[in-house]
Amino acid sequence: MKWFNNITTLAKLIISLGVVWLSLAVVIVTADKSLTAMAESEKALSEFSFNKILNLQEFNSHINYNRGQLLEMTLTVNREEQKTIEKSIRERGLKIDEIVAALDELDQDPRFQVRFTVLKNTLAEYRLTRGQQINLIYQGKMEAARQLSLEVQDERYDKIRAETILLVESEKDNLKKAIALDMQKAKWSIQFFWIVGVVASLFGFVMIALLNQTIAKPLSVVSAAALQVSTGDLLVSVPVEERADEIGAVARAVRQVIEKLRPSIKLITEGVVMLGSSASEILAATTQVASGTAENASAISETTATVAQVQQAAQLSSQKAKAVADSAQRLAQVSAAGQKATDETAAGMRLIRDQMEAIARTIVRLSEHSQSIGGIIASVTDIADQSNLLAVNAAIEAARAGEQGKGFAVVAQEIKSLAEQSKQATTQVRNILTDVQKATSAAVMATEQGSKAVEAGVKQSAQAGESIRVLAESSSEAAQTAIQIVASSQQQQLGMDQIKTSMGMINQAGVETAASMQQATTAARNLHELGLKLKGLVEQFKV
Repeated sequence: MKWFNNITTLAKLIISLGVVWLSLAVVIVTADKSLTAMAESEKALSEFSFNKILNLQEFNSHINYNRGQLLEMTLTVNREEQKTIEKSIRERGLKIDEIVAALDELDQDPRFQVRFTVLKNTLAEYRLTRGQQINLIYQGKMEAARQLSLEVQDERYDKIRAETILLVESEKDNLKKAIALDMQKAKWSIQFFWIVGVVASLFGFVMIALLNQTIAKPLSVVSAAALQVSTGDLLVSVPVEERADEIGAVARAVRQVIEKLRPSIKLITEGVVMLGSSASEILAATTQVASGTAENASAISETTATVAQVQQAAQLSSQKAKAVADSAQRLAQVSAAGQKATDETAAGMRLIRDQMEAIARTIVRLSEHSQSIGGIIASVTDIADQSNLLAVNAAIEAARAGEQGKGFAVVAQEIKSLAEQSKQATTQVRNILTDVQKATSAAVMATEQGSKAVEAGVKQSAQAGESIRVLAESSSEAAQTAIQIVASSQQQQLGMDQIKTSMGMINQAGVETAASMQQATTAARNLHELGLKLKGLVEQFKV
């Protein structure tokens, strides 16, 4: 991972959060496409297949009604009643034409059109013969009209009914396939959500460990070393960080500060020792003015040069410490920006969770509407049962009437047939509703699982935010430590200035010593005391 250490901290955070953001974007786009596809599929099932089946059922119902009306027309001799029945037949015929046109426009599939063409041709033949029957009825040839119905029309009616049932069954098969395909898509989407979630989670854990290893731990080591330096301990060692990012720059800066302070403090210590020795000699041998003055001047010159070198080192140390503080503050700002981005990611995940819950509520309402339709179907079934019972009673009464009740028996038989067909139609519609309810239940489960996946994404975003927060706190602590280093360096700079000023005073005292022995003695005593103070000052540093 050497390349990872050599990129900037901002780049590390962008890589870490970029993968999480990319995973979130993929989940959002996939969820949107999946939900849109499911919604469009449900809309197609509702507007296409269900309407197609209902139109075919209504078509069959109108055909049954016209057949019953035609039989009733053969049983009456009243011309006005016959015309009324014919008018009703023609009105139902117009409704049949509307249904045929609607089905023809609704489904342009070639397989459907081939079978629907057979149905339309049979319907045309059925209508042509029905016109002939009506003409025979108006001519009073009732028996011929009935005979035509029994010989030709029954066969065509059965063919129309069979073709209608085949079309309904075919559409039901298509409906089942569409529902199965939607469930498979929902299953794929859920699996994809889980895979992306697991991968994002693993990547998040890896990046948390990697950031902790490459940023938090090195910062802790550098901060501890800087804290020891601020207390005067120069024996601390900073590990060598061969990396090109801000952490490596901070570590190198602190190590350079320590390395430059060590020889400077040693030089100061040596100068102080020499200064104390010289002061002792001056104080002990004030009578040897000439030689003592020369030695004192030499010592003062060496000490002044040493102080100048130490002052330059202190200035360089202060500059390095300031650079460390600036780098630590920039790192704290970058960490704060990363935490803000993580909070925005968590907010986006919560918004997706709310949308998933809204979709689930909509599907539940659809299921409730389907149950209401089931109640209506139950009512239609009851009506069909009652019609069947009435038809049985009518057949019994017709049997009692003997020869005169034969026509009424035929009508009763047709009513019974119509009741059975109505009951079968309601059973088919109930089966369709059952399939729709199963599909809505599957959609509810899919949305619930999608909500769970999004909830997991929210928790993962919260964990990433917590990690960024810990990193921001570590960066803030490093910045504070760097500021302390700057303050300590400034204090050292002030100390060096004070030392330089003192050495100027010593030099002036040495010059005055040549003019006055009393002044030399006093200056030597002052110099000795100052040497003791400097010795106590440098002893605070551990080199």
